[in-house]
Amino acid sequence: MRVMGIDPGLTRCGVGVVEGRPGAPGTMVAVDVVRTDPEAPLADRLLALDNGLRALLEAHRPEAVAVERVFSQHNVASVIGTAQASGIALLAGARLGLPTETYTPSEVKNAVCGNGTADKRQVTSMVTRILRLKEAPKPADAADALAIAICHLWRGGVKARIAEAAARSQAAPTPRGNLR
Repeated sequence: MRVMGIDPGLTRCGVGVVEGRPGAPGTMVAVDVVRTDPEAPLADRLLALDNGLRALLEAHRPEAVAVERVFSQHNVASVIGTAQASGIALLAGARLGLPTETYTPSEVKNAVCGNGTADKRQVTSMVTRILRLKEAPKPADAADALAIAICHLWRGGVKARIAEAAARSQAAPTPRGNLR
């Protein structure tokens, strides 16, 4: 399975594409950062982000998109920009009919480091080891995007199977009569 992980940001949006299967290390296909001009009007920045993500989606053809879920910080302006970028990322995947999933930072850290409170240095180190890279991906946004893709690769399949099983059980006919 090929997964595009996106670390949303309005100024720097990390993008990482990983190919593999659950339980296996995986292979890095691509890593990039979509940048927007902080001085440009908001609408132009969102359009630039959308265009950049669309181009990367078309170039790498992932089968799924995973986006880091926005969480509350002390800087409300930063959260709003990240939330807007997250919406663009989710829309970019949905526009192509790709399954999309969001993961909290602690879910991603736990998946790649085994510790939901790991710091950025630990995440980058583990991404480098898991993907067997010669050097750490830079900047941190790129390493985070790869971590998000790895998280989905390892956990997304399980989530999908659970959802499919739940849907099948809802669709299954209910037995009639007395069940003694």
